[in-house]
Amino acid sequence: MKKTTNYLLLTVALLFSTVIMAQSTITGTVLEQGINMPLPGANVVEKGTTNGVVTDFDGNFTLKTKSSSGEIIITYVGYTSKTISFSGDSSLKNVTLEPSQVGLETVQIIASVAVDRKTPVAVSTVKAADIELKLGTQEFPEILKSTPGIYTTKTGGGYGDAKTRIRGFQSENVAVMINGIPVNDMENGAVYWSNWAGLGDVTSTMQVQRGLGASKVAVPSIGGTINVITKTTDVEEGGSVFTSIANDGYEKYGVTYSTGLNDKGFAATVSAAQTSGNGYVDGTEFTGVSYFVNLSKEINDFHKISFTAFGSKQRHGQRQNRQLISTFENSERGRKFNADWGYKDGQVLHQEDNFYNKPQMSLNHYWTLNETTSVSTVAYASFGTGGAGGTAGDNKFGFDNTGFSEYRNGLYGTIDFDKIVDENIASGANGSTTALRASRNDHNWYGVLSTLKKDLSDDLVLLTGLDYRNYKGIHFSEVSDLLGGQYLLDDSDVNNPNNPLQVGDKRSYYNDGLVGWLGAFAQVEYDVTEDFNTFLSAALSNTSYKRVDYFNYLDSDPLQETDRYNFLGFSTKGGGNYRIDNNHNVFVNLGYFEKAPDFDAVFQEFDNEHINENAENQKILSFELGYGYRSEKLTANVNLYRTTWKDRTETSSFQQPDGTNAFANILGVNAIHQGVEVDFIYKATDKLNITGMMSLGDWRWANNVTDVQILDEDQNLISTVDLFIEDLHVGDAAQTTMALGANYKLSPKTRVIIDYNYFGNLYADYDPSERGTAGAPDAWKLPDYGLFDAVVSHGFDFGPFDATLTGRINNVFDTEYVTDAFDGTDDTALVYFGTGRTFSISAKLKF
Repeated sequence: MKKTTNYLLLTVALLFSTVIMAQSTITGTVLEQGINMPLPGANVVEKGTTNGVVTDFDGNFTLKTKSSSGEIIITYVGYTSKTISFSGDSSLKNVTLEPSQVGLETVQIIASVAVDRKTPVAVSTVKAADIELKLGTQEFPEILKSTPGIYTTKTGGGYGDAKTRIRGFQSENVAVMINGIPVNDMENGAVYWSNWAGLGDVTSTMQVQRGLGASKVAVPSIGGTINVITKTTDVEEGGSVFTSIANDGYEKYGVTYSTGLNDKGFAATVSAAQTSGNGYVDGTEFTGVSYFVNLSKEINDFHKISFTAFGSKQRHGQRQNRQLISTFENSERGRKFNADWGYKDGQVLHQEDNFYNKPQMSLNHYWTLNETTSVSTVAYASFGTGGAGGTAGDNKFGFDNTGFSEYRNGLYGTIDFDKIVDENIASGANGSTTALRASRNDHNWYGVLSTLKKDLSDDLVLLTGLDYRNYKGIHFSEVSDLLGGQYLLDDSDVNNPNNPLQVGDKRSYYNDGLVGWLGAFAQVEYDVTEDFNTFLSAALSNTSYKRVDYFNYLDSDPLQETDRYNFLGFSTKGGGNYRIDNNHNVFVNLGYFEKAPDFDAVFQEFDNEHINENAENQKILSFELGYGYRSEKLTANVNLYRTTWKDRTETSSFQQPDGTNAFANILGVNAIHQGVEVDFIYKATDKLNITGMMSLGDWRWANNVTDVQILDEDQNLISTVDLFIEDLHVGDAAQTTMALGANYKLSPKTRVIIDYNYFGNLYADYDPSERGTAGAPDAWKLPDYGLFDAVVSHGFDFGPFDATLTGRINNVFDTEYVTDAFDGTDDTALVYFGTGRTFSISAKLKF
């Protein structure tokens, strides 16, 4: 018996040792091909088994196999899988996965995508899957609201009317780039998200680089850079159909199809969607059609080309005018109240609306000269047509402090356009006394951006290139509705005075803004050691402005067209990232640049005679220090920043007592923005991720300004004032934000997400007409508020197709809050209320 037992023990020991000897340890790092960005969360599985691991935040993995030899399969969503053979213990070092979209790596080179723990900037990246999961009926930039330093609102609540601020800087000073192409307005730097209403459907990655960022091109990245990378075309054939329904009649339908990459190296993807609804806010009905086309061709091993076209044609009603808090409280419609719409002949008519179509087309060429040298070039064009509605003639659209107006249907009621029509008809040959107009801002924009990348050695990379842009902005006001009259008399055109206008005729002003841009840039990336990465970049640009005025000057007058006025700008920035060990890294960056003054700073009085040809460049100095921690369970970042801004060009829009809008060109103002940001992701279990962030800012105006001109909507001078704003808090963005979220995976295809966002230290935007005396109090401070959002998503097989159902609720507890305000007190501030509880349900079927 004892002998038998010994044999059994020996057999077990031999079997055990055989198993131990049969195991192998495989290590490696999974990176994205082309830019060598780590791919955290990639699946590494031993083929034929369920044995596997996922990569950490740096793309590293260690897999103990069950066999001494065999194959492992590496997969990551949005990338082609890779199968690798192994025999015994192996170090695979760097394993690169190709994006499953043809030509994506080409776009990322042009777009200056930052690499975690290597590029020394504060960065947050949102993938397509997260956008699809959380966006719903929110505006596209609202997907960033849990990102440190960012404040995004819907403003008046109209479709596409969102505004985004980074570290207290408005969109004019936040660079927005789509596939590396700058899209900020060439005259004033603004970004109009309604022009890109369908962008969420076709985005592959959205990366926010806070501060000066990693962009090589000279762009207005004072607050930061929003880098949007659209989809190109998929390697494999397939597509999807999707639909959404939501509150207030929201409906959306769309389809995407990709041919896949054929044997001749050609691939195509097309996508289209239609969206419509009534809007949460009264009188903000909307309709939009978005479209996207990508054609890619791999000519040979050295040349690839890709053509992309996308855009969104939309029209929507707006809530342009802010109101007193008491007005919202007294109205039966509460926070949904909107004074800017009514009925004409029983049909909805908007006093204020917006309509635009801005297709953007680009042709990318990627040329591999040799193993160390490549050239990426994109030629692009966009043609914008559209504008925003408003009133012309006598203003009959206001109401008194009780909500009464003879031109409204009851207290705080809708506009009675029929009464205005009757009055205009009664005026007969005298024409319309009140009409509707549209302020048009059409444009034609062309550009070429080319980047040469040269690996000078294994540790040294040079990137250099040219940036050319040519822009023509076409600005005029036109009659959109005579409201029953026979004509609208206008005396603004010296070439055709006392002109009885019909619908579609130009009125009030008509001018072109011509902007030229030529820039050169260079960047050196040097890996001092494997763990110490540095970069130094410089850019030089010349901006030229020219103005043509068709109304204020006779066609025979040489003053109708100005000379070109040139302004030289430059930037230089550098930084380094040091990975102390596998867990800790620190980085620092420093930059200084001079930005050309905006178009309106040169032509301050909207004529061709009073020209500020010596307008000062805007001067920006920025410093940032960051720390990062990475482990299997936790990733965390801490950033400290300080930005000083001198000779700032500021255009402040505000609402006059009669309800019409005015604006001020403010030159020579200085500001200081500084703060600290913290964010983290904690992997509590294999199923639960906890996310959080905190951003504490201190943003203030640094000086007073004299001789500020205030103009009305028709560009007429109203008054000249002095501004006493030194030490005033910068308004229009929450200086304290916090977020906490939980993402729980109930099953491999089912997850629940809960997010909480808090916004505090939010100050009103000051009113230039009310800051003319010293000693005035700080800007009005809005009440702090917090919002809960929830998402449930479930995937399942629907026959041969993959299907997904997603439900979302934003502002779960229907919190009432104010998002934007003009200066005043609790009783006098003019405000926008935020959106209450909303929901959406969407379905997607992949084929």
